[in-house]
Amino acid sequence: MPLVTIVLTLAVVGVLLWLVNRFIPMQSQIKGILNAVVVIAVVLWLLKVFGLFQYLTQFRVGH
Repeated sequence: MPLVTIVLTLAVVGVLLWLVNRFIPMQSQIKGILNAVVVIAVVLWLLKVFGLFQYLTQFRVGH
């Protein structure tokens, strides 16, 4: 995936999240949950795009 596509996707997601936070009235707790879900989704997507997600699934805890 080209780097320009990744940067544009991040910019679009950021602008959309800002628009939702700025112009849609909702409780601050809901905004916090929404922001956390979007950030986690974007981080997971970036890990998958750069091929690092497969390394996270190989870690084992315990036996």
